[in-house]
Parts: sequence; C-alpha cells; structure tokens
Amino acid sequence: MERQLTERELTSEGPRRARGTGTHARRRSVTVNLAESPLSWLHARGHLSDRLFDAGERLRADYERAQLSPSITMRWDPVRIKGGPDAGLSPTERQVAAKERFDGALAAAGSGLSDVLWRVVCACESLPAAERALQWPARSGKLVLKLALERVADFYRIG
Repeated sequence: MERQLTERELTSEGPRRARGTGTHARRRSVTVNLAESPLSWLHARGHLSDRLFDAGERLRADYERAQLSPSITMRWDPVRIKGGPDAGLSPTERQVAAKERFDGALAAAGSGLSDVLWRVVCACESLPAAERALQWPARSGKLVLKLALERVADFYRIG
C-alpha cells in the first residue's frame, strides 16, 4: 500500500484527528501515515465515524495484546503497585484479559459479521480483498463492517 503522509497536531493524548478552528498556533506536529491500516484509511476519508474507528482500534489492540507470548526471562519492570494503571495484573494476566475481551467483542459482533471484522481490523486486509475472499458482491463490505463495528463499540461501551 502506498504511503499517505500528513501532518497532525501532537497533543498529550496523541495525534489530533480533526483540526480545530482555534486561533492558537500549532505547537508540535507529527507526520502520520493515513494508509497504515484499512480502518484508518476509511476513517481518514469520512467513511467511519470516530466511534467506529475507536472501536476497531480497541479491537486490534486487544488482538495484538492477546498474541504476545509470555516472557521467559528476567523482568526489569518496576514493582507493581496496588491500584496502579495495570490494575495489579501480571503480563500473563493482561494477555488473558485481552484475549477474553477480543473473544467477547467478536461474539458480540456475531458469526456473520465477525469474518469481515477480523479480516479488515486484525489482519489488515483491504475491503476489496476481504470481499473477494468471502465471495461477497463488490462494495458490500463497508456496510457489513460498519454494522460489525457498531456492535463492537457497544461491547466496549464507546459512546
């Protein structure tokens, strides 16, 4: 896929998606590749709302965290503090929790919708490639993907 680079304002939460109309000058910027994933490509062109994009990114993050193998060497992480950001979970427990969230999100999407959801969001296939692999009519994948992402957003309680 060809790279599509653009400049985005860098905030404490990360790159800002929409440019504000404020009068203040941009402080720091970062170059972002809009063609990084099919999901970000659809979002950058207005085919997906922020809610659906966030649900897809959350699903992909859980998928990637669930695939991490447990560490077998010495860990140099700081000592866990009760009530800290990782909720006192070991790396293996975080991996298991991500796998449970991922499985729950796919179950919430349903058996007919989870196929295209996994192909586009997790495997980063383009929509036309996913449609061909699933033997669907052309241009039907976007609608099915939106329905699946709506259910995943409800599962993750993204408002």
